[in-house]
Amino acid sequence: MLPGSFQMPAALILLIGGLCSCFAGYRIFRWVLAFFGFVFGALFVGAAMGTDQTLWMIAAWLIGGLIGAVILFAAYFVGVALIGAGIGAGAAMVLWAAVNREPGIWPVIILAVIGAVGALAVQRHVIIVATAFAGAQTAVVGAAELIGGRSLTTAGRSMVHVYPLDPLPNTRWDLIAFAVLGLVGLVIQLRTPAARKKT
Repeated sequence: MLPGSFQMPAALILLIGGLCSCFAGYRIFRWVLAFFGFVFGALFVGAAMGTDQTLWMIAAWLIGGLIGAVILFAAYFVGVALIGAGIGAGAAMVLWAAVNREPGIWPVIILAVIGAVGALAVQRHVIIVATAFAGAQTAVVGAAELIGGRSLTTAGRSMVHVYPLDPLPNTRWDLIAFAVLGLVGLVIQLRTPAARKKT
């Protein structure tokens, strides 16, 4: 969580970082990993902090973010494997949700392992698809806040939860923007000469 006064700067960071990931994620993949490592590291630490010590919470948020950024920046192949594992685990959640059930631990683990191995086998395409759509969703969250389409805050509270608010877009326009932006980013990355030549 962040203080409410940090809402707009956080949204701007998400928008810019998301657009960079969406349109140039493969070329700057280490930096994209650092960006998302910072976001998730900060969220992990922020979730464990209370909201009564704002200054300490912000310091812990920054430290957690920096640790997450350094870890993913340094772990290129681990980052690729984690992307695949995340896709596999997400697929398990979606498949079981389709029948109104929750997957057990073994289906999640098995699909995560399959996803990780598959991602390493075809890492270029996995990186492009993952950065295009993860960047698109991040940019949509930031843009929605900046234009006032969806508030990151809860009315009457001085603290805000930041991305990821929901694992999937929660309105029709969010979903449309996410899909269109992700597809545009995907096409641009696939057509970029540097992405075609890079191994």
